[in-house]
Amino acid sequence: MSEQYIDKPKTLRDSDAFDIAAVHHWLNDQGLNLGETLPEVRQFSGGASNLTYQLSYSAADGNHKDYILRRPPAGHKAASAHDMKREYNVMARLKPVYPYVPEMLAFCEDHSVIGCDFYVMEKLVGIIPRGNLPKGMTLSQQQAHDLCLSVVDKLIDLHQVDYQAAGLEDLGKGQGYVQRQVAGWSKRFVQSKTWNVPGFKKTMQWLADNQPDDVKTCIIHNDYRMDNVVLNPDNPGDIIGVLDWEMATLGDPLMDLGGALAYWVQADDDFLMRAIRRQPSHLPGMLSRAEIVDYYCEKMGLDKSMWPFYEVFGLFRLAVIVQQIYYRYHHKQTDNPAFKNFWLFVHYINWRCNRIMRASQLPKVR
Repeated sequence: MSEQYIDKPKTLRDSDAFDIAAVHHWLNDQGLNLGETLPEVRQFSGGASNLTYQLSYSAADGNHKDYILRRPPAGHKAASAHDMKREYNVMARLKPVYPYVPEMLAFCEDHSVIGCDFYVMEKLVGIIPRGNLPKGMTLSQQQAHDLCLSVVDKLIDLHQVDYQAAGLEDLGKGQGYVQRQVAGWSKRFVQSKTWNVPGFKKTMQWLADNQPDDVKTCIIHNDYRMDNVVLNPDNPGDIIGVLDWEMATLGDPLMDLGGALAYWVQADDDFLMRAIRRQPSHLPGMLSRAEIVDYYCEKMGLDKSMWPFYEVFGLFRLAVIVQQIYYRYHHKQTDNPAFKNFWLFVHYINWRCNRIMRASQLPKVR
């Protein structure tokens, strides 16, 4: 696979710059022995949360080494929303039992360095499959099929980690996850509703009435998508890394799958669904959402009879995320024109939820 397809950073934005020398000297103090020459710093685009940078070191002997630095957005104060220490600790503790996590190298909570918490980890060199494959890259139908199965298998691997044996019992509250999520996302929607979107009252009531007990407690990623995995550049069906662990916790695995499949746009979806595609899930050879559910539940040994609940929850959660972004635009807290019509997608997701609820035959369990 060509070098040109490997995910690369772009020029550092002035608004996101930091004191490179301070970080360099701090890393040397942590024992990384990086010499005296400051690194070249570039920045990865994408993502609306924590900022991601590449630190590139070139030694006199020709050796080259890249590191990744993650920090909160500039000026951010609420540590609970961008908890770098938690993200670092989760990844450091997961690495021994889930090898697709990048190796953590150093965490800094000394704000005299760059004014905020940050951490540095290894750079995984590979391809990140975003909305479309890198320009010029193609996958055969079989390659796309293999990649799809690999993506699902890595989620299954995570859900099968023995979190108790790994000492990760404190990663989240665990049991009662379904109930907490239904209540929590319903509250968030009510708080972010604007006059021009539906109230989702029927959906919120349906979720409350039909919520099952947790099928099990396991480690969940909570933001699992293809644009959060790194592919082997020599074999794009092979996943070498899984990124963005800031929302990882202990919870119900079917809730994690429901959240992931809310983003899964297949080739035969309608125009509006295809308009929000963020991963190449439409390629010939990719499984449909229904096929992924069948495959996942068979390998996990789980009953899929309550799947409509998890599908509606995943879509409702996505609607809340979209609405929270639109709320900021609506109230002039941002002027990004990309958010102007997000309210239309909230209507669309409401329509999809209603269609699934009408077709479902779930027994009312609450």
